[in-house]
Amino acid sequence: MKLLSFLLLTFITLNANNFSVIVHKPFNAALFDITEDYDRTITAVGFSNAYKQNTNSSQTYSNAFDYLESVSSRYGSQMTLVKVNNKAQVILQKLAKLSRFNKAVAVVKTPTNGYFIGGYTMDGSLLVAKLDANANILYAKVFGTKNYDRMSNLVQLSDGGVLAVGSSFTSRDTADPMFQTGLGNNDIFITRFSKNGQILWSKKYGTRFDDNGIDAVEAQDGSLLVVSTMASEKQRQVSFMRLTENGNRIWLNQFIKNTQKENLVIPTKIIRLRDNSFVVSLIQYNQVQKEHIRVVKFDLYNNILADKEISTSYPSGLMDIKEFSNGTLIGVGYVKDKHNTDGLAMLLDSSLSMLKQEHYGGQNYDIFYSLAILHNAQVAVAGIHTDDYSQEGNMWIVKLNNDATMAQIALKASGFYRQLTQLFSKEIANNKLTITQDLQIIFIDKALYFKAGAYKLTAKQKSFLRNFSKKLIPFLYNNRDKIASLDINGHTSSEWKGVNFQNRYLNNEDLSMKRSFSVLRTLFLQQKRQKQQWLSKILRGSGDSFAHVQLLEGKEDPKRSRRVDFQIILK
Repeated sequence: MKLLSFLLLTFITLNANNFSVIVHKPFNAALFDITEDYDRTITAVGFSNAYKQNTNSSQTYSNAFDYLESVSSRYGSQMTLVKVNNKAQVILQKLAKLSRFNKAVAVVKTPTNGYFIGGYTMDGSLLVAKLDANANILYAKVFGTKNYDRMSNLVQLSDGGVLAVGSSFTSRDTADPMFQTGLGNNDIFITRFSKNGQILWSKKYGTRFDDNGIDAVEAQDGSLLVVSTMASEKQRQVSFMRLTENGNRIWLNQFIKNTQKENLVIPTKIIRLRDNSFVVSLIQYNQVQKEHIRVVKFDLYNNILADKEISTSYPSGLMDIKEFSNGTLIGVGYVKDKHNTDGLAMLLDSSLSMLKQEHYGGQNYDIFYSLAILHNAQVAVAGIHTDDYSQEGNMWIVKLNNDATMAQIALKASGFYRQLTQLFSKEIANNKLTITQDLQIIFIDKALYFKAGAYKLTAKQKSFLRNFSKKLIPFLYNNRDKIASLDINGHTSSEWKGVNFQNRYLNNEDLSMKRSFSVLRTLFLQQKRQKQQWLSKILRGSGDSFAHVQLLEGKEDPKRSRRVDFQIILK
Protein backbone atom coordinates (compact mmCIF):
# COMPACT_ATOMS: atom_id res chain seq x y z
CA MET A 1 0.00 0.00 0.00
CA LYS A 2 1.32 3.41 -0.91
CA LEU A 3 0.89 6.40 1.40
CA LEU A 4 0.21 9.51 -0.65
CA SER A 5 0.92 13.13 0.20
CA PHE A 6 -1.18 15.00 2.73
CA LEU A 7 -3.81 17.51 1.59
CA LEU A 8 -4.36 20.89 3.25
CA LEU A 9 -7.88 21.42 4.66
CA THR A 10 -9.93 24.15 6.34
CA PHE A 11 -13.14 24.35 8.47
CA ILE A 12 -11.84 25.75 11.76
CA THR A 13 -13.62 27.35 14.71
CA LEU A 14 -11.77 29.00 17.62
CA ASN A 15 -12.94 29.94 21.10
CA ALA A 16 -11.77 33.45 21.84
CA ASN A 17 -11.28 33.31 25.60
CA ASN A 18 -10.35 29.76 26.56
CA PHE A 19 -7.60 27.85 24.81
CA SER A 20 -10.05 25.61 23.00
CA VAL A 21 -9.69 24.81 19.31
CA ILE A 22 -12.55 23.00 17.57
CA VAL A 23 -11.88 21.78 14.05
CA HIS A 24 -15.13 21.13 12.21
CA LYS A 25 -15.33 18.53 9.48
CA PRO A 26 -18.14 17.00 7.43
CA PHE A 27 -19.31 14.05 9.51
CA ASN A 28 -17.53 12.61 12.52
CA ALA A 29 -13.90 13.43 13.28
CA ALA A 30 -11.70 12.99 16.36
CA LEU A 31 -8.20 13.44 17.77
CA PHE A 32 -6.70 10.52 19.71
CA ASP A 33 -3.17 11.60 20.61
CA ILE A 34 -1.22 14.83 21.15
CA THR A 35 2.38 16.01 21.61
CA GLU A 36 4.41 19.19 22.00
CA ASP A 37 6.75 20.21 19.19
CA TYR A 38 10.23 21.59 19.79
CA ASP A 39 9.09 25.05 18.67
CA ARG A 40 6.44 24.97 21.47
CA THR A 41 3.54 24.39 19.11
CA ILE A 42 1.12 21.51 19.71
CA THR A 43 0.38 18.68 17.27
CA ALA A 44 -2.47 16.18 17.51
CA VAL A 45 -3.51 13.26 15.30
CA GLY A 46 -6.72 11.40 14.69
CA PHE A 47 -9.08 11.04 11.78
CA SER A 48 -11.49 12.96 9.60
CA ASN A 49 -13.47 11.88 6.58
CA ALA A 50 -12.38 12.15 2.94
CA TYR A 51 -14.80 12.06 0.03
CA LYS A 52 -14.30 11.62 -3.66
CA GLN A 53 -17.01 12.13 -6.25
CA ASN A 54 -17.58 9.13 -8.48
CA THR A 55 -16.38 10.26 -11.90
CA ASN A 56 -17.56 7.08 -13.56
CA SER A 57 -21.20 7.08 -12.50
CA SER A 58 -22.45 5.87 -15.90
CA GLN A 59 -20.61 2.56 -15.63
CA THR A 60 -22.73 -0.54 -15.05
CA TYR A 61 -21.75 -3.59 -13.00
CA SER A 62 -22.69 -7.24 -13.41
CA ASN A 63 -22.46 -8.06 -9.69
CA ALA A 64 -22.55 -6.30 -6.34
CA PHE A 65 -18.95 -7.10 -5.39
CA ASP A 66 -17.52 -5.27 -8.41
CA TYR A 67 -19.66 -2.27 -7.53
CA LEU A 68 -18.56 -2.27 -3.88
CA GLU A 69 -14.93 -2.40 -4.97
CA SER A 70 -15.51 0.59 -7.28
CA VAL A 71 -16.79 2.79 -4.44
CA SER A 72 -14.44 1.55 -1.70
CA SER A 73 -12.22 4.63 -2.01
CA ARG A 74 -15.00 7.19 -2.16
CA TYR A 75 -16.05 7.53 1.45
CA GLY A 76 -14.27 6.95 4.72
CA SER A 77 -11.80 7.97 7.40
CA GLN A 78 -8.25 9.20 6.84
CA MET A 79 -5.41 10.01 9.23
CA THR A 80 -5.41 13.72 10.05
CA LEU A 81 -2.71 15.87 11.68
CA VAL A 82 -3.47 19.27 13.26
CA LYS A 83 -0.90 21.74 14.60
CA VAL A 84 -1.82 24.80 16.70
CA ASN A 85 0.31 27.66 18.03
CA ASN A 86 0.18 29.33 21.45
CA LYS A 87 -2.51 31.72 20.18
CA ALA A 88 -4.87 28.77 19.63
CA GLN A 89 -4.58 29.20 15.88
CA VAL A 90 -4.40 26.22 13.54
CA ILE A 91 -1.17 26.68 11.59
CA LEU A 92 -1.02 23.29 9.88
CA GLN A 93 -3.68 20.75 9.06
CA LYS A 94 -3.11 17.81 6.78
CA LEU A 95 -5.02 14.75 5.70
CA ALA A 96 -3.46 11.49 4.53
CA LYS A 97 -4.87 10.03 1.33
CA LEU A 98 -4.64 6.25 1.43
CA SER A 99 -6.21 3.74 -0.91
CA ARG A 100 -7.75 2.12 2.18
CA PHE A 101 -9.41 4.20 4.86
CA ASN A 102 -7.74 4.40 8.22
CA LYS A 103 -7.39 6.09 11.59
CA ALA A 104 -4.35 7.45 13.44
CA VAL A 105 -4.20 6.50 17.13
CA ALA A 106 -0.79 7.80 18.22
CA VAL A 107 1.88 10.41 17.50
CA VAL A 108 5.51 10.22 18.67
CA LYS A 109 8.13 12.95 18.27
CA THR A 110 11.42 12.29 16.49
CA PRO A 111 14.74 14.02 17.34
CA THR A 112 14.45 16.12 14.15
CA ASN A 113 11.07 17.59 15.25
CA GLY A 114 9.21 15.20 12.98
CA TYR A 115 6.73 12.50 13.86
CA PHE A 116 6.02 8.81 13.91
CA ILE A 117 2.30 8.29 13.28
CA GLY A 118 0.67 4.98 14.15
CA GLY A 119 -2.73 3.69 13.13
CA TYR A 120 -4.68 1.04 11.27
CA THR A 121 -6.82 0.62 8.19
CA MET A 122 -10.52 -0.13 8.38
CA ASP A 123 -9.94 -3.52 6.75
CA GLY A 124 -7.35 -4.66 9.26
CA SER A 125 -3.81 -3.60 8.34
CA LEU A 126 -1.42 -1.72 10.62
CA LEU A 127 0.30 1.54 9.65
CA VAL A 128 3.42 3.38 10.81
CA ALA A 129 4.50 6.53 8.96
CA LYS A 130 7.46 8.81 9.60
CA LEU A 131 6.96 12.51 8.84
CA ASP A 132 9.29 15.49 8.84
CA ALA A 133 8.63 18.67 10.83
CA ASN A 134 6.27 19.95 8.12
CA ALA A 135 4.30 16.70 8.09
CA ASN A 136 5.75 15.55 4.78
CA ILE A 137 5.95 11.77 4.44
CA LEU A 138 9.46 10.35 4.73
CA TYR A 139 8.32 6.74 4.57
CA ALA A 140 5.36 4.57 5.50
CA LYS A 141 5.08 0.95 6.55
CA VAL A 142 1.99 -1.19 6.13
CA PHE A 143 2.33 -4.40 8.13
CA GLY A 144 0.46 -7.05 10.08
CA THR A 145 -1.08 -10.42 9.31
CA LYS A 146 -3.42 -11.62 6.60
CA ASN A 147 -6.27 -11.37 9.09
CA TYR A 148 -7.80 -8.43 10.95
CA ASP A 149 -5.30 -6.36 12.99
CA ARG A 150 -5.79 -3.21 15.04
CA MET A 151 -3.31 -0.87 16.72
CA SER A 152 -3.93 0.45 20.23
CA ASN A 153 -0.84 2.62 20.70
CA LEU A 154 2.57 3.55 19.34
CA VAL A 155 5.19 3.83 22.09
CA GLN A 156 8.38 5.88 21.95
CA LEU A 157 11.61 3.99 22.74
CA SER A 158 14.96 5.26 23.98
CA ASP A 159 16.82 4.14 20.83
CA GLY A 160 14.69 6.42 18.64
CA GLY A 161 12.45 3.63 17.43
CA VAL A 162 8.84 2.86 18.30
CA LEU A 163 6.81 -0.08 19.55
CA ALA A 164 3.41 -0.79 17.98
CA VAL A 165 0.96 -2.42 20.40
CA GLY A 166 -2.36 -3.91 19.39
CA SER A 167 -4.29 -7.04 18.56
CA SER A 168 -4.51 -9.54 15.74
CA PHE A 169 -7.07 -12.16 14.92
CA THR A 170 -5.63 -15.67 14.97
CA SER A 171 -3.91 -16.86 11.81
CA ARG A 172 -3.34 -20.49 10.87
CA ASP A 173 -1.06 -19.70 7.96
CA THR A 174 1.34 -22.66 7.88
CA ALA A 175 3.86 -20.56 5.95
CA ASP A 176 4.29 -18.26 8.94
CA PRO A 177 5.82 -20.00 12.02
CA MET A 178 4.91 -17.09 14.30
CA PHE A 179 1.29 -18.25 14.36
CA GLN A 180 1.77 -21.95 15.03
CA THR A 181 1.79 -21.56 18.80
CA GLY A 182 -1.77 -22.53 19.64
CA LEU A 183 -3.05 -19.00 20.22
CA GLY A 184 -6.71 -18.35 19.55
CA ASN A 185 -9.29 -15.70 18.72
CA ASN A 186 -7.68 -12.24 19.19
CA ASP A 187 -4.06 -12.18 20.34
CA ILE A 188 -1.70 -9.49 21.60
CA PHE A 189 0.36 -8.27 18.65
CA ILE A 190 3.58 -6.29 19.19
CA THR A 191 6.01 -5.00 16.55
CA ARG A 192 9.27 -3.15 17.22
CA PHE A 193 10.64 -0.62 14.70
CA SER A 194 14.09 0.92 14.51
CA LYS A 195 14.45 4.69 14.19
CA ASN A 196 14.80 4.16 10.43
CA GLY A 197 11.52 2.32 10.16
CA GLN A 198 12.95 -1.20 9.92
CA ILE A 199 10.84 -3.91 11.54
CA LEU A 200 13.12 -5.54 14.14
CA TRP A 201 10.58 -8.12 15.28
CA SER A 202 6.86 -8.95 15.40
CA LYS A 203 5.41 -11.32 17.98
CA LYS A 204 2.05 -12.51 19.23
CA TYR A 205 1.16 -13.38 22.81
CA GLY A 206 -1.95 -14.70 24.47
CA THR A 207 -4.20 -17.61 25.25
CA ARG A 208 -6.79 -19.61 23.34
CA PHE A 209 -9.32 -16.94 24.32
CA ASP A 210 -9.64 -13.28 23.28
CA ASP A 211 -6.48 -11.34 24.17
CA ASN A 212 -6.03 -7.64 23.36
CA GLY A 213 -2.87 -5.56 23.71
CA ILE A 214 -3.78 -2.17 25.20
CA ASP A 215 -0.54 -0.27 25.88
CA ALA A 216 3.15 -0.64 26.70
CA VAL A 217 6.03 1.37 28.14
CA GLU A 218 9.81 0.99 28.19
CA ALA A 219 11.52 0.48 31.55
CA GLN A 220 14.78 2.15 32.47
CA ASP A 221 16.72 -1.07 31.73
CA GLY A 222 15.24 -1.36 28.24
CA SER A 223 12.71 -4.07 29.03
CA LEU A 224 9.08 -3.58 28.01
CA LEU A 225 6.00 -3.55 30.23
CA VAL A 226 2.75 -4.46 28.46
CA VAL A 227 -0.82 -4.23 29.76
CA SER A 228 -3.50 -6.37 28.10
CA THR A 229 -6.87 -8.02 28.59
CA MET A 230 -8.13 -11.59 28.26
CA ALA A 231 -11.80 -12.51 27.91
CA SER A 232 -13.49 -15.90 27.81
CA GLU A 233 -17.08 -16.94 28.29
CA LYS A 234 -16.56 -17.38 32.02
CA GLN A 235 -13.70 -15.06 32.91
CA ARG A 236 -12.22 -11.61 32.20
CA GLN A 237 -8.83 -10.49 33.40
CA VAL A 238 -6.23 -7.73 33.14
CA SER A 239 -2.64 -8.86 32.64
CA PHE A 240 0.75 -7.21 33.02
CA MET A 241 3.62 -8.71 31.02
CA ARG A 242 7.32 -7.89 31.05
CA LEU A 243 9.35 -8.54 27.88
CA THR A 244 13.00 -8.27 27.01
CA GLU A 245 13.97 -5.70 24.37
CA ASN A 246 13.81 -8.58 21.87
CA GLY A 247 10.26 -9.49 22.83
CA ASN A 248 10.95 -12.55 24.99
CA ARG A 249 8.64 -12.83 27.98
CA ILE A 250 10.22 -12.41 31.43
CA TRP A 251 7.08 -12.68 33.54
CA LEU A 252 3.29 -12.54 33.28
CA ASN A 253 0.94 -11.42 36.03
CA GLN A 254 -2.79 -11.96 35.70
CA PHE A 255 -3.54 -9.06 37.99
CA ILE A 256 -7.32 -8.88 38.00
CA LYS A 257 -9.58 -11.88 37.50
CA ASN A 258 -13.31 -11.25 37.18
CA THR A 259 -15.76 -14.14 37.04
CA GLN A 260 -18.77 -11.84 36.65
CA LYS A 261 -19.37 -9.60 33.66
CA GLU A 262 -20.76 -6.79 35.81
CA ASN A 263 -17.36 -6.39 37.50
CA LEU A 264 -15.59 -5.73 34.22
CA VAL A 265 -12.23 -3.89 34.41
CA ILE A 266 -10.73 -2.26 31.30
CA PRO A 267 -7.14 -0.89 31.25
CA THR A 268 -6.53 2.27 29.22
CA LYS A 269 -2.95 3.48 29.78
CA ILE A 270 0.37 2.51 31.35
CA ILE A 271 3.18 4.99 32.16
CA ARG A 272 6.60 4.88 33.79
CA LEU A 273 7.14 7.22 36.72
CA ARG A 274 10.35 9.03 37.55
CA ASP A 275 11.18 6.48 40.27
CA ASN A 276 10.99 3.70 37.61
CA SER A 277 7.75 2.29 38.99
CA PHE A 278 4.67 2.09 36.78
CA VAL A 279 1.07 3.28 36.90
CA VAL A 280 -1.81 1.86 34.91
CA SER A 281 -5.23 3.53 34.68
CA LEU A 282 -8.30 1.32 34.48
CA ILE A 283 -12.05 1.71 34.12
CA GLN A 284 -13.82 -0.34 36.81
CA TYR A 285 -17.51 -1.29 36.47
CA ASN A 286 -19.57 -1.98 39.57
CA GLN A 287 -22.61 -4.22 40.00
CA VAL A 288 -25.00 -1.59 38.60
CA GLN A 289 -22.83 -1.10 35.51
CA LYS A 290 -21.56 2.28 36.65
CA GLU A 291 -17.96 2.83 35.68
CA HIS A 292 -15.45 4.62 37.85
CA ILE A 293 -11.70 5.14 37.95
CA ARG A 294 -9.12 2.68 39.23
CA VAL A 295 -5.37 3.35 39.34
CA VAL A 296 -2.69 0.73 40.11
CA LYS A 297 1.01 1.27 40.83
CA PHE A 298 3.53 -1.58 40.58
CA ASP A 299 7.28 -2.09 40.19
CA LEU A 300 9.55 -3.84 37.73
CA TYR A 301 9.45 -7.08 39.74
CA ASN A 302 5.69 -7.59 39.65
CA ASN A 303 4.94 -6.13 43.09
CA ILE A 304 1.74 -4.10 43.52
CA LEU A 305 2.65 -0.87 45.36
CA ALA A 306 -0.78 0.81 45.41
CA ASP A 307 -4.29 0.08 44.17
CA LYS A 308 -6.88 2.85 44.41
CA GLU A 309 -10.50 3.02 43.28
CA ILE A 310 -11.72 6.59 42.83
CA SER A 311 -15.47 6.90 43.17
CA THR A 312 -17.17 9.90 41.57
CA SER A 313 -20.74 11.16 41.57
CA TYR A 314 -21.14 10.35 37.89
CA PRO A 315 -19.75 7.46 35.81
CA SER A 316 -16.18 8.40 34.90
CA GLY A 317 -13.10 6.99 33.20
CA LEU A 318 -9.53 8.05 32.50
CA MET A 319 -8.21 7.48 28.97
CA ASP A 320 -4.70 8.86 29.56
CA ILE A 321 -2.51 9.79 32.51
CA LYS A 322 0.86 11.55 32.95
CA GLU A 323 3.20 12.61 35.78
CA PHE A 324 4.28 16.18 36.59
CA SER A 325 7.85 16.81 37.77
CA ASN A 326 6.60 17.17 41.38
CA GLY A 327 5.10 13.66 41.40
CA THR A 328 1.48 14.80 40.94
CA LEU A 329 -0.47 12.92 38.28
CA ILE A 330 -3.00 14.33 35.84
CA GLY A 331 -5.48 12.18 33.96
CA VAL A 332 -8.03 12.98 31.28
CA GLY A 333 -11.07 11.09 30.09
CA TYR A 334 -14.82 11.42 30.40
CA VAL A 335 -17.65 11.91 32.87
CA LYS A 336 -21.27 11.32 31.95
CA ASP A 337 -24.72 11.86 33.36
CA LYS A 338 -28.10 10.81 31.97
CA HIS A 339 -28.07 13.42 29.23
CA ASN A 340 -24.53 14.12 28.06
CA THR A 341 -20.83 13.27 28.33
CA ASP A 342 -18.11 15.81 29.20
CA GLY A 343 -14.34 15.82 29.06
CA LEU A 344 -12.80 15.07 32.45
CA ALA A 345 -9.51 16.35 33.89
CA MET A 346 -8.41 14.92 37.26
CA LEU A 347 -5.42 15.53 39.54
CA LEU A 348 -4.00 12.75 41.74
CA ASP A 349 -1.28 12.95 44.36
CA SER A 350 1.70 10.57 44.44
CA SER A 351 -0.29 8.09 46.55
CA LEU A 352 -3.00 8.01 43.82
CA SER A 353 -5.60 9.89 45.87
CA MET A 354 -7.76 12.39 43.98
CA LEU A 355 -6.99 16.06 44.55
CA LYS A 356 -9.57 17.66 42.27
CA GLN A 357 -11.51 17.19 39.05
CA GLU A 358 -12.83 19.52 36.35
CA HIS A 359 -15.45 18.90 33.64
CA TYR A 360 -15.45 20.46 30.16
CA GLY A 361 -17.95 20.33 27.31
CA GLY A 362 -21.36 21.33 26.06
CA GLN A 363 -24.75 19.68 26.04
CA ASN A 364 -23.75 16.72 23.88
CA TYR A 365 -20.89 14.22 23.64
CA ASP A 366 -17.43 15.52 24.60
CA ILE A 367 -14.45 13.38 25.61
CA PHE A 368 -10.72 13.76 26.23
CA TYR A 369 -8.58 10.94 24.80
CA SER A 370 -4.98 12.00 25.33
CA LEU A 371 -2.76 14.55 27.06
CA ALA A 372 0.79 15.87 26.86
CA ILE A 373 2.49 17.83 29.65
CA LEU A 374 4.09 20.90 28.10
CA HIS A 375 7.40 22.60 28.87
CA ASN A 376 5.72 25.18 31.14
CA ALA A 377 3.72 22.54 33.09
CA GLN A 378 0.54 23.34 31.21
CA VAL A 379 -1.26 20.42 29.60
CA ALA A 380 -2.37 19.93 26.00
CA VAL A 381 -5.40 17.67 25.54
CA ALA A 382 -6.93 16.07 22.44
CA GLY A 383 -10.40 14.63 21.99
CA ILE A 384 -13.88 15.04 20.55
CA HIS A 385 -16.31 17.95 20.87
CA THR A 386 -19.91 17.82 19.67
CA ASP A 387 -21.73 21.09 19.00
CA ASP A 388 -25.12 21.73 20.55
CA TYR A 389 -27.98 20.23 18.52
CA SER A 390 -25.51 18.17 16.50
CA GLN A 391 -24.80 14.48 16.02
CA GLU A 392 -21.32 14.99 14.55
CA GLY A 393 -18.11 14.84 16.56
CA ASN A 394 -15.38 17.40 15.84
CA MET A 395 -11.64 17.39 16.50
CA TRP A 396 -10.89 19.19 19.77
CA ILE A 397 -7.67 20.58 21.27
CA VAL A 398 -7.62 22.36 24.63
CA LYS A 399 -4.87 23.63 26.90
CA LEU A 400 -5.18 23.26 30.69
CA ASN A 401 -3.22 24.78 33.53
CA ASN A 402 -1.42 22.43 35.92
CA ASP A 403 -4.35 22.72 38.35
CA ALA A 404 -6.66 21.25 35.66
CA THR A 405 -8.41 24.57 34.98
CA MET A 406 -8.79 25.80 31.41
CA ALA A 407 -5.88 27.90 30.17
CA GLN A 408 -6.58 31.27 28.60
CA ILE A 409 -5.19 32.67 25.39
CA ALA A 410 -3.03 35.76 25.75
CA LEU A 411 -5.10 37.56 23.16
CA LYS A 412 -3.77 40.47 21.19
CA ALA A 413 -7.27 40.46 19.78
CA SER A 414 -8.80 42.13 22.83
CA GLY A 415 -7.70 45.61 21.77
CA PHE A 416 -8.85 44.99 18.20
CA TYR A 417 -12.19 43.77 19.49
CA ARG A 418 -12.80 46.97 21.43
CA GLN A 419 -11.79 49.13 18.48
CA LEU A 420 -13.94 47.13 16.05
CA THR A 421 -17.02 47.35 18.25
CA GLN A 422 -16.51 51.10 18.52
CA LEU A 423 -15.95 51.39 14.77
CA PHE A 424 -19.18 49.52 13.99
CA SER A 425 -21.18 50.65 17.01
CA LYS A 426 -23.94 52.03 14.80
CA GLU A 427 -24.27 48.81 12.81
CA ILE A 428 -24.26 46.75 16.01
CA ALA A 429 -26.94 48.96 17.60
CA ASN A 430 -29.09 48.67 14.46
CA ASN A 431 -28.74 44.86 14.38
CA LYS A 432 -26.87 44.85 11.10
CA LEU A 433 -23.92 42.80 12.36
CA THR A 434 -22.29 41.35 15.44
CA ILE A 435 -18.61 40.92 16.34
CA THR A 436 -17.22 38.12 18.47
CA GLN A 437 -14.16 38.41 20.69
CA ASP A 438 -12.12 36.25 18.31
CA LEU A 439 -12.69 38.97 15.67
CA GLN A 440 -15.37 37.26 13.63
CA ILE A 441 -17.80 39.67 11.96
CA ILE A 442 -21.23 38.14 11.37
CA PHE A 443 -23.97 39.82 9.35
CA ILE A 444 -27.37 39.42 11.04
CA ASP A 445 -29.61 41.76 9.00
CA LYS A 446 -32.01 39.57 7.00
CA ALA A 447 -31.46 41.84 3.97
CA LEU A 448 -27.83 40.67 3.92
CA TYR A 449 -28.63 36.97 3.61
CA PHE A 450 -28.68 35.22 0.25
CA LYS A 451 -31.75 33.70 -1.33
CA ALA A 452 -31.76 29.93 -1.88
CA GLY A 453 -29.28 29.01 -4.62
CA ALA A 454 -28.15 32.65 -5.13
CA TYR A 455 -24.61 33.96 -4.93
CA LYS A 456 -24.72 37.26 -6.83
CA LEU A 457 -25.01 40.30 -4.58
CA THR A 458 -28.24 42.27 -4.44
CA ALA A 459 -28.31 46.06 -4.54
CA LYS A 460 -28.83 46.16 -0.76
CA GLN A 461 -25.94 43.82 -0.17
CA LYS A 462 -23.65 45.86 -2.42
CA SER A 463 -24.66 49.11 -0.73
CA PHE A 464 -24.05 47.73 2.75
CA LEU A 465 -20.76 46.14 1.74
CA ARG A 466 -19.57 49.44 0.25
CA ASN A 467 -20.15 51.30 3.52
CA PHE A 468 -18.83 48.38 5.55
CA SER A 469 -15.56 48.20 3.61
CA LYS A 470 -15.03 51.96 3.87
CA LYS A 471 -14.69 51.45 7.62
CA LEU A 472 -13.08 48.03 7.83
CA ILE A 473 -10.34 48.19 5.21
CA PRO A 474 -8.75 51.51 6.34
CA PHE A 475 -8.79 50.25 9.93
CA LEU A 476 -7.05 47.02 8.96
CA TYR A 477 -4.63 48.80 6.66
CA ASN A 478 -3.57 51.16 9.44
CA ASN A 479 -2.83 48.07 11.56
CA ARG A 480 -1.44 46.01 8.69
CA ASP A 481 1.72 45.04 10.58
CA LYS A 482 -0.49 43.01 12.95
CA ILE A 483 -2.83 41.40 10.39
CA ALA A 484 -2.13 37.86 9.22
CA SER A 485 -5.24 37.41 7.08
CA LEU A 486 -8.79 38.52 6.41
CA ASP A 487 -10.92 35.43 5.78
CA ILE A 488 -14.22 35.61 3.92
CA ASN A 489 -16.19 32.43 4.57
CA GLY A 490 -19.24 31.48 2.54
CA HIS A 491 -22.05 29.35 4.02
CA THR A 492 -25.22 27.63 2.83
CA SER A 493 -28.26 25.93 4.24
CA SER A 494 -28.29 22.13 3.99
CA GLU A 495 -31.05 21.62 1.44
CA TRP A 496 -30.67 20.89 -2.29
CA LYS A 497 -33.71 19.27 -3.82
CA GLY A 498 -33.57 16.23 -6.05
CA VAL A 499 -30.02 15.03 -5.35
CA ASN A 500 -28.37 12.49 -3.04
CA PHE A 501 -26.30 13.52 -0.07
CA GLN A 502 -23.00 13.43 -1.92
CA ASN A 503 -24.14 15.90 -4.57
CA ARG A 504 -26.04 17.97 -2.00
CA TYR A 505 -22.80 18.51 -0.09
CA LEU A 506 -20.71 19.21 -3.20
CA ASN A 507 -23.29 21.55 -4.74
CA ASN A 508 -23.51 23.52 -1.52
CA GLU A 509 -19.73 23.61 -1.24
CA ASP A 510 -19.55 25.11 -4.73
CA LEU A 511 -22.30 27.59 -3.88
CA SER A 512 -20.65 28.66 -0.61
CA MET A 513 -17.37 29.34 -2.43
CA LYS A 514 -19.19 31.42 -5.05
CA ARG A 515 -20.80 33.50 -2.30
CA SER A 516 -17.41 34.04 -0.70
CA PHE A 517 -15.90 35.06 -4.05
CA SER A 518 -18.74 37.50 -4.84
CA VAL A 519 -18.13 39.35 -1.58
CA LEU A 520 -14.34 39.15 -1.93
CA ARG A 521 -14.48 40.47 -5.51
CA THR A 522 -16.76 43.38 -4.64
CA LEU A 523 -14.72 44.39 -1.60
CA PHE A 524 -11.45 44.13 -3.54
CA LEU A 525 -12.61 46.18 -6.54
CA GLN A 526 -13.79 49.02 -4.28
CA GLN A 527 -10.20 49.66 -3.11
CA LYS A 528 -7.47 51.75 -4.68
CA ARG A 529 -4.34 50.14 -6.08
CA GLN A 530 -2.22 50.46 -2.96
CA LYS A 531 -4.77 48.73 -0.75
CA GLN A 532 -5.48 46.15 -3.45
CA GLN A 533 -1.82 45.18 -3.45
CA TRP A 534 -1.92 44.74 0.31
CA LEU A 535 -5.25 42.88 0.27
CA SER A 536 -3.89 40.45 -2.32
CA LYS A 537 -1.52 39.18 0.38
CA ILE A 538 -4.04 38.72 3.19
CA LEU A 539 -7.46 38.02 1.61
CA ARG A 540 -8.58 34.39 1.79
CA GLY A 541 -11.90 33.13 0.50
CA SER A 542 -13.37 29.75 1.45
CA GLY A 543 -16.60 27.82 1.25
CA ASP A 544 -17.91 25.85 4.24
CA SER A 545 -20.97 24.32 2.52
CA PHE A 546 -23.56 23.58 5.26
CA ALA A 547 -20.98 22.67 7.93
CA HIS A 548 -22.05 25.62 10.12
CA VAL A 549 -25.76 26.13 9.64
CA GLN A 550 -27.53 28.57 11.95
CA LEU A 551 -30.01 27.17 14.44
CA LEU A 552 -33.30 28.45 15.79
CA GLU A 553 -34.84 26.59 18.74
CA GLY A 554 -32.67 23.60 17.96
CA LYS A 555 -33.55 23.39 14.28
CA GLU A 556 -31.76 24.66 11.21
CA ASP A 557 -32.73 28.18 10.14
CA PRO A 558 -32.19 28.04 6.34
CA LYS A 559 -32.49 31.79 5.74
CA ARG A 560 -29.88 32.77 8.35
CA SER A 561 -27.59 29.97 7.17
CA ARG A 562 -27.22 31.49 3.67
CA ARG A 563 -24.58 34.03 4.56
CA VAL A 564 -20.98 35.23 4.42
CA ASP A 565 -18.87 35.92 7.52
CA PHE A 566 -15.55 37.70 8.00
CA GLN A 567 -12.72 36.51 10.24
CA ILE A 568 -9.70 38.67 11.13
CA ILE A 569 -6.60 36.63 12.01
CA LEU A 570 -3.77 38.43 13.82
CA LYS A 571 -0.09 37.62 13.56
